[in-house]
Amino acid sequence: MRGERLDKLLARLGLGSRKEVGRLIRSGKVRVGGGVVLDPGFHVPEGAALEVEGRPLAVRRHLHLLLHKPAGYVTSRKEGPSVYALLEGFPTRDLSPVGRLDKDTEGLLLFTTDGELLHRLTHPRHKVEKRYLVHLLHPATAADVRAFQEGILLSGEKTLPARLHLGEDPTWVELTLLEGRFHQVKRMFQARGNQVLYLKRLALGPLTLEDLPLGAARPLTPEEERALYQAVGLGG
Repeated sequence: MRGERLDKLLARLGLGSRKEVGRLIRSGKVRVGGGVVLDPGFHVPEGAALEVEGRPLAVRRHLHLLLHKPAGYVTSRKEGPSVYALLEGFPTRDLSPVGRLDKDTEGLLLFTTDGELLHRLTHPRHKVEKRYLVHLLHPATAADVRAFQEGILLSGEKTLPARLHLGEDPTWVELTLLEGRFHQVKRMFQARGNQVLYLKRLALGPLTLEDLPLGAARPLTPEEERALYQAVGLGG
């Protein structure tokens, strides 16, 4: 059985899009098994040592992409405009989103090829924090803070305790959840007689957007990957 294409492998390992790693390969900066390879379509033998720009490259099994999602895109392959259109250049066939963001919601959206990681990140039992910036029609109150901490009744079931932080302007708040129900943020505030005007996910577990531009995607760094796996008890 032939190994994986070199350009696909390097893209999966986070060195850039297929186009970007193609240029890197043709520049002579990639070695496979000690020899320079100039063909992006070269099939890498299983277990072969990789070097990029003179540094050994560890082969990871899975790809994880961080997207700074803009409003106007849906978290679906079947509808459009799709968030997958923003992942152009990366191998997306086996990538699944970790949860969903509504079409009008911005912020951090993670994709992964690791099904077990996805399950643990989305299952409430693992209590992975999701932090949001929310703009409200009406100012939030101290009573809202207490109600969110106690849990909000949605469809006959209380939400897990949530942290609501009020800033100087109480129409702009930060909300941290431990679960991800359907339209949960909007429904929680609706249950309190308020309306969400703007919503952005700022963080998922140890991951943050930092300076990632709106609409851009990048692979996780090895440090981010380790922190993510450790957050759900998978080591990493």
